[in-house]
Amino acid sequence: MTDKFQIVGSLLRPDELLKYKTQIEHNDDIQYPFYENYEGYEKCETEAIKQVVTKEIEHNLSVVTDGEFSKSMWHLDFVWGFGGVKRYIADHGYFFRDVDGTSKYETRKDIGLRITDKLSGKNHHFIQLFQQLQDTAGEQQTKLCVPSPSHIFGELSWSDNIGGTDAVYQNIQELKEGLVIAYKEFVEEFAAVGGKILQFDDCLWELFADDNPNSPFTGENINQDEVKGLATEFIDINNTVIDFGHSLGLKMWTHNCRGNYDSRNMGGGSYAKIANLFLKQLKYDRFFLEWDDDRAGSIEALEVFKDRPETEIVLGLLSSKTSTLDDEARVVRLLDEASKIIDKDRLLLSHQCGFASCDGGNELSEAQQWAKIDQGQKIAKQYWGSTV
Repeated sequence: MTDKFQIVGSLLRPDELLKYKTQIEHNDDIQYPFYENYEGYEKCETEAIKQVVTKEIEHNLSVVTDGEFSKSMWHLDFVWGFGGVKRYIADHGYFFRDVDGTSKYETRKDIGLRITDKLSGKNHHFIQLFQQLQDTAGEQQTKLCVPSPSHIFGELSWSDNIGGTDAVYQNIQELKEGLVIAYKEFVEEFAAVGGKILQFDDCLWELFADDNPNSPFTGENINQDEVKGLATEFIDINNTVIDFGHSLGLKMWTHNCRGNYDSRNMGGGSYAKIANLFLKQLKYDRFFLEWDDDRAGSIEALEVFKDRPETEIVLGLLSSKTSTLDDEARVVRLLDEASKIIDKDRLLLSHQCGFASCDGGNELSEAQQWAKIDQGQKIAKQYWGSTV
């Protein structure tokens, strides 16, 4: 067995659970976590989580999650669980790149967030869900995945929630302070119930890569000093909460990707262009990085980790977006390249993202998903040997 292969977090949901999730997607007169709105939903979710955790253990995963079966989307359920937030169906969803690389692909529309009161992370439903995961996993190591503070700060600050007569937060600074308080409240309760590993997921780093043609911050007439200032603000808000987590004895991990919805992505941007910002300055203990295709650029971006000997890097060289097994020769070649930069013992292997960042999942079957996970385990064991 090896602990050198890891999953990012999410797994394909079973059909019986998706029946409830689909109803949730199309209704906004319901209240998170929606159990009271749909008879049988909570029982179905709980049973599905028990089954998927058992499968994770059977497939020799050393760190397990609830498959994110408790979520509709990788990030917004967490925000819905904050005090002071109301969910609603927006006029449109997020826009991803379709498989042709140029056409737009619209996501689900229940992405609207309205701040109705000061944000609070106390008594969050995710704490109850994590306790259930602990009970199910037993002695197995567990982690909880939530969106990074900076990602949610970005989404809320670009919304219509700031300023105005009825606004809870009159400016961006007030929002930032309120969001940090809410995150710290949540992190404190997570640690109090025995949580050990908290993973912040983030999809916004590549907005700041000037080789990303899909970013609003690239092109002519862009004030790059302002862009760099925003990136620094994102780093600072994350590090504030990371430091707090460390003070409570938590391991703080992160996962970064370029979007993962129905096997589509949101854009490009290489790590080399943002390495001195997000890779070098963020204080995480472990980075899950997306490197399943050429958009990530050269593996030489890992150079910034040379002077951080305690930091681990999980290379997402495998793809959760495809139904076929991955090119093992490519994976080994890139692992060899990375090992010339970073000590082999500090490296791990994963898919670039989860298999179902949103509940609909990527375009593959459950059997294909587990086959890809087994392939990752095999490659890791051959490359590093048995490590557990």
